[in-house]
Amino acid sequence: MNKTAFFTAITLALSVTACSRDGAETAMEPASDPETDTVAQAEPAANPFLTESTLMFQYPAFDQVDNAHYLPAFERGMEEQLGEIAAITAQTEAPTFDNTMIALERSGRILDRVSRVFFAMTSAHTNDELESIRSEMAPKLAAHRDQILLDADLFARVQAIHEQREAMELDPESRRLVEEYYKDFVRAGAMLSDEDKETLKAINAEIASLQTKFSQNVLAEVNDSAIVVEDVAELAGLSDGAIASAAEAAKERDMEGKYVLPLLNTSGQPALSSLENRALRERIHTASLARGTRGNDFDNREILTRIVKLRAERAQLLGYENHAAYRLESQTARTTDAVNERLATLAPAAVANARREEADLQAMVAAEGGDFDLASWDWDFYTEKVRQAKYNFDESQLKPYFEMDNVLVNGVFFAAEKVYGITFKEVTDQFPVYQEDVRVWQVFEADGSPLALFIGDFYARPSKRGGAWMNAYVSQSGLLGQQPVVANHQNVPKPPEGEPTLMTWDEVTTMFHEFGHALHGMFSNVNYPYFAGTSVPRDFVEFPSQVNEMWADWPDVLANYAVHHETGEPMPRELLDKVLATAKFNQGFATTEYLAASLLDQAWHQLTPEQVPGADGLLDFEANALETAGVAMSTVPPRYRSTYFSHIIGGYSAGYYSYIWSEVLDADTVEWFKENGGMLRENGDHFRATLLSRGGAEDAMVLFENFRGAPPNIEPLLKRRGLDQPSAD
Repeated sequence: MNKTAFFTAITLALSVTACSRDGAETAMEPASDPETDTVAQAEPAANPFLTESTLMFQYPAFDQVDNAHYLPAFERGMEEQLGEIAAITAQTEAPTFDNTMIALERSGRILDRVSRVFFAMTSAHTNDELESIRSEMAPKLAAHRDQILLDADLFARVQAIHEQREAMELDPESRRLVEEYYKDFVRAGAMLSDEDKETLKAINAEIASLQTKFSQNVLAEVNDSAIVVEDVAELAGLSDGAIASAAEAAKERDMEGKYVLPLLNTSGQPALSSLENRALRERIHTASLARGTRGNDFDNREILTRIVKLRAERAQLLGYENHAAYRLESQTARTTDAVNERLATLAPAAVANARREEADLQAMVAAEGGDFDLASWDWDFYTEKVRQAKYNFDESQLKPYFEMDNVLVNGVFFAAEKVYGITFKEVTDQFPVYQEDVRVWQVFEADGSPLALFIGDFYARPSKRGGAWMNAYVSQSGLLGQQPVVANHQNVPKPPEGEPTLMTWDEVTTMFHEFGHALHGMFSNVNYPYFAGTSVPRDFVEFPSQVNEMWADWPDVLANYAVHHETGEPMPRELLDKVLATAKFNQGFATTEYLAASLLDQAWHQLTPEQVPGADGLLDFEANALETAGVAMSTVPPRYRSTYFSHIIGGYSAGYYSYIWSEVLDADTVEWFKENGGMLRENGDHFRATLLSRGGAEDAMVLFENFRGAPPNIEPLLKRRGLDQPSAD
């Protein structure tokens, strides 16, 4: 979750992304999480972070930012915030809501500004200098956070207000602010002994440094593990555009005449669905699964096991059985038992579906005369063949109808205009950008008044981490008089110069998903920055974004953007029908790979310190955990293996289950829209007023019931994923 300026810098580092679609992530508002990344400096004279930006909505002045500005701004920001905290605790007046809670909410403005830009850049457009700053500042920011949250005098004031809150006649949002701050201090260790506080500080500092190194290794491994192909004949099956992109990628690496297939952050890789060369498919998939375990400079085994052990030690120091119990207490799930039960309930049906799909694929192998057992690197390739056989349709038929600008403007924006009445105007010279492909839109309410600024950064590049996410450069706040500036990021391969950007169906739905996070940020209408936008529990934050995916294949929306990029002809109705008919296709695989990753996350974080294996035992632990959970399939590896599982090293530790947890709410919400007439403004206005605009100002499940009028129903999810079918023996 994201909090206020008070927590922003300290927790922004790894949680600056709220999530994207499961493979992606979305930038949440910075969360009150003891695991944070770091900070940075510059020459005060011309440092753009030391004062508010004069651009609309305090949009960052990217054209004035130099790497040399970060460290001085971080140092000044920390110094300023500590001074503000000292002023709060030095007061002779008794603690009041205004002189303590509001003062906390207003503190740390410089730190907030520099952190939001710096950590956005280390995700979207990093370089060696930024990574060096990030490594240096990770422990410093962790120490800064601890210095504030473990301040006994400050906690005494917060505690006094918390004890008096019933008699203070606070409005509901203000009362919740007191309660949430109090919880944050307690969960951060404010009630520990002085000796235990020192132990906690050391743990937090080490975790912060290790998290930074882990994420740097993940990006380095993605780039280092890219597949180089010498002979174009090996690329048979790829489209001409994909081959041209591979040639361009090789050229950028000074390998002219060769072909480079970059890896994405997930275990599966897009090229596996079309490459005819089985040996090359195996080579790609083996390289993908080996990341972080190769014994090179980017090996993450020792780092991961050390992080897990430190988290377990910290949890026990704070009075919890394990890290998962600590994390889940503040989520809607509340307990490890609740999460374990949900995952255990879904796993058998998912694996049964995957086994049925596996049998279909093996039959296709046999039908083509293949004399081999299906392997994980064959799954996507033969899935497309089975899809063609069953539906006379393969996904490559879709791409000519999914030109990126058309998807964005006539799909994503069109749906938002229909449902919420908002409009968009691209601006090309008013707002500077940090990279030439980045674009900016002004967003307006139905009455023409300005609502927000939206930044789109859609293309992949070596300086950008994998996945997809949303982040807020400025979050909405009535108290601070701020309107939102939010950004969406994807990793769509950039085509050669002059060629159209044609998207896969997965990239299309990811674009809709990430924009759901953006709407959550743009529609925020709260007083305190602590509650702004996506500042909600991790297992709730994916819900609004998953809901927005429904418009991707909503007939009226699909018909509006699915037109051929050359002829302008609409997608044939029969092809559109096939898209909708295949919605449950391959869901056994998709659900099983996701559940396997979620169960791995829980397995790691439900360990006590004594149970954590050493680096050499990591792969055995992973294999045993999957076997014990009943999801071990050689043909269906986890969506992420532990050593490149960035989610769980960052803000989603013990929280990767959130996607399926949120999807229960999402599927039930989609049913509500269907029951109430679909794309009607009154439906969008109701969803916005009762839920999207409220951020974290009320309990997440209260917000859902305010919207839905009833508790969530799991049946729509089971039907969507084909998990309502009887299991085969």
